[in-house]
Amino acid sequence: MKRLAIILASLLLLIQWPLWFGHGGWLRVWDLQHQLAARQAANEELRARNEAILAEIASLRQGSEAIEERARGELHMIGPGETFFQFVPPASGAAAEPKQVASSQPLQFGAE
Repeated sequence: MKRLAIILASLLLLIQWPLWFGHGGWLRVWDLQHQLAARQAANEELRARNEAILAEIASLRQGSEAIEERARGELHMIGPGETFFQFVPPASGAAAEPKQVASSQPLQFGAE
């Protein structure tokens, strides 16, 4: 009787082995579900980035406001009739003495 129980237990283990550790086993499915969730999260981030880029493209195509905003922010240009002010913070430890900054003619965009 003891021998029969050992044989049945070992057969049960042999039958269960592929279910838990085989190619389509539970552990493999669990691992694939985690990989799928990670890739879906990465896809969501990329989708949001693509939507932001498409919105920026549409804004640049529709009017000149977005182009002017980029010119002001990235290229430090000013429009006709605008005055450019630059505030320089005082150097730490030195006497707060106003300094005059020499500058050339500011860049402008638009028709004059």
